[in-house]
Amino acid sequence: MAINVNNAEADALTRKFADIAGVGITDAIVIAMREAIQRRRQEETPRETAARLLQKHGVGPTGVAKKPLSRKVFDEMWDER
Repeated sequence: MAINVNNAEADALTRKFADIAGVGITDAIVIAMREAIQRRRQEETPRETAARLLQKHGVGPTGVAKKPLSRKVFDEMWDER
């Protein structure tokens, strides 16, 4: 499978990284993408992302909404009668 890079900066950065890492261009791309994905995953959990976005937009549970439902209510909601 081929990747066609039509961006001079992307090409230059990839070649520079390959040189620094002492690997070929293909391995440089694989390494860089793995590291970028790992960094993104470590930045914040999905729960943290949701909390941050809710806070940013001023949305969130208040009062009674903060209290979890009882097991009985949950069971009644999912009753498959």
